[in-house]
Amino acid sequence: MSKKNEIYDVSAELAREFGEVGTQTRAEATARAWEEYNANILLDARKNARLTQAELAERIGADKSYISRIERGITVPTVATLYKIAAAMGLTVELKPI
Repeated sequence: MSKKNEIYDVSAELAREFGEVGTQTRAEATARAWEEYNANILLDARKNARLTQAELAERIGADKSYISRIERGITVPTVATLYKIAAAMGLTVELKPI
């Protein structure tokens, strides 16, 4: 089996890169990963709604730079702002049990 097709332990790789689960470094890396993941969801949703950053910003009463910072994972919107963004794109936010 080639190296490309080998299965490896992702947890061990993450521990090497970011520290063991429960450490501050790992918690910070996990939080950052979630911020980037959520930023990409909002970016994709805006593009699917065929809105520019400026159009979305205008709809929620914000600056284009604010939308840009959210989409780059630099700024995390409040829950209230997330609901405004979703509504501005014709979407809803749904909370479901996992």
